[in-house]
Amino acid sequence: MVGVFRVDLAPSRDLRETILTFRTLKSLIVPGGILLLASMLLLATGVVRLSVVAIQFYFYAVIFAGALLAWRFHSSRILFALITLLLAYRAIDFFSPGRSAFFGPGRIALEAVAVLVPLNFIFVAFVRERGFAIPAIASRVALLFFESVFVAVICRPGERAGPALIHNSIFGAGRSHWTTLPQLGFITFVIAFAVLLLRFFLYRKPLESGLLWSAGAAFMGLQSGGISKDGTAYFATAGLILVSSVIENTYALAYQDELTSLPSRRAFNEALPGLTVPYSVAVVDIDHFKNFNDTYGHETGDQVLRLVAGRLAAVNRGGKAFRVGGEEFSILFPGKPMKEVLEHLEMLRATIEASSFRLRSAPERRSEARGPDRRNDGRKTSIKKASARKLPETAAQSELSVTVSIGVAESNSKIHEVEQVIHLADKALYRAKHAGRNRVEAFRAARSRSSRGAGRSIA
Repeated sequence: MVGVFRVDLAPSRDLRETILTFRTLKSLIVPGGILLLASMLLLATGVVRLSVVAIQFYFYAVIFAGALLAWRFHSSRILFALITLLLAYRAIDFFSPGRSAFFGPGRIALEAVAVLVPLNFIFVAFVRERGFAIPAIASRVALLFFESVFVAVICRPGERAGPALIHNSIFGAGRSHWTTLPQLGFITFVIAFAVLLLRFFLYRKPLESGLLWSAGAAFMGLQSGGISKDGTAYFATAGLILVSSVIENTYALAYQDELTSLPSRRAFNEALPGLTVPYSVAVVDIDHFKNFNDTYGHETGDQVLRLVAGRLAAVNRGGKAFRVGGEEFSILFPGKPMKEVLEHLEMLRATIEASSFRLRSAPERRSEARGPDRRNDGRKTSIKKASARKLPETAAQSELSVTVSIGVAESNSKIHEVEQVIHLADKALYRAKHAGRNRVEAFRAARSRSSRGAGRSIA
């Protein structure tokens, strides 16, 4: 018997389920983790030998290109992070005599930057993206200005040690001999890594992943002395990771559905020309989704879409799910005839039927009663709860479940055009709807046969 899944309205997805998916781990590592690892290997092996001037040019070119991309795609968060890296690098460079950041004002600047950079990255992670409107960027510009003034004040000529809060050891002098960073800076970076990693697993956005790996590259840059050859290369890598996150985010907006995280209709349309016989196409529709929205509100409807999408994303037999619009989804099975996917589609239907979610938010204002409706002349009105079946009395009254209808068709020697296969899958879906919903219906040339009929409609 398939177990019951509970999904709360507050988080976007069950955290344990999200962490364990290969897709999530891939989106975490690529491209930021790959870029940082490549930089570490290149610097450690010395395969690419560049002068300090060339690496500095690389750093400033990355910052400039990143700023242009951030401006073009209205990403003030990434621009703030890039400026943070630029100001951090320039502060260490400016206050370091003889390009050495291990004593005097240069050392003080490095210690201050080691605390301010991770704090700024945490700040970027939590602020909302509001573009480049003056009210939105004024507070961020002011923050960077006051931080710059603070670093300039503590790095006055002749100073040998920074403020005690930044410079002093917290856990004893011998506990951090392996790192050049002050203990407070090291602790701040650890906190930043934990916060950024948690936010990535909660929201799975390219920008969250970019901030995480960029902070890691900045840490390696400070560990290498900040303005040394390796330090400059790591700071450039930190900027390059942020640039790649802007590109990844733009791609995700174009090819990924923001609500469900499934590939969107554009990705579906681009995947169709690559299909070769044999293949199967399944069309999935949430039963009576409109009535569900009218009864429980659009926020709950969004949660239903996420729940169903999460189950569709885990379909077996090499299937790939797409959200093609509204409550409609499609699954492509390249190289799979229909007989090989019917069983797995039936398991998918049963899993969705057994899944449930718990209502924890108040009803939407537009769905709340506003007093007697005179148009009904005092008569009672009934609200269809077709798609939202109440669970048995033993379950909590706030738990709801949904069902889906699925139509599937395959290509063959006579039907090889993908538009025809999709049309036949749609016909099978309509047949499933008319036969009572909550079922998988396969299109067959002679006659149609349901892989399983629901005992009763949940409509």
